[in-house]
Amino acid sequence: MLETEVDRANIEKMVRSFYQMLIKDDIVGPFFIQALGDDLKNDKWQEHYKLLDDFWLMLMTGEKGYKRDPFLPHVSIGKLYEETFERWLTLFDTHVHQHYIPKIAKKFNKKAEILAKKFMQGLEIGVNPDDKNWASYKL
Repeated sequence: MLETEVDRANIEKMVRSFYQMLIKDDIVGPFFIQALGDDLKNDKWQEHYKLLDDFWLMLMTGEKGYKRDPFLPHVSIGKLYEETFERWLTLFDTHVHQHYIPKIAKKFNKKAEILAKKFMQGLEIGVNPDDKNWASYKL
């Protein structure tokens, strides 16, 4: 049954199942395995899950708890490409639609798309750095 509201418990469930699937992907999986390992129960993954839980809870409900800059870890992750972000977004879109009603899934995806575009701009990937429209997008 699809979730009809967003709370910590269903975000935790969605995040964990998403990354279980994601690390098996040939395009984006290697980035996460290189950074965090392939054992999703290790301490690095557990810390990452906690950050992601707090991050998505903040974006989706406004609940405070996430206090980091989400961009910084992506600077040193390795050479990312527009296709890397597109693949992550496609997988995320499919996954959140498996967990949430369409209205909520679309909200997750809109925020993910804006975030990906901001990251790509910050990393100077596939976007025009002079395009100031990104500054007006709100997560």
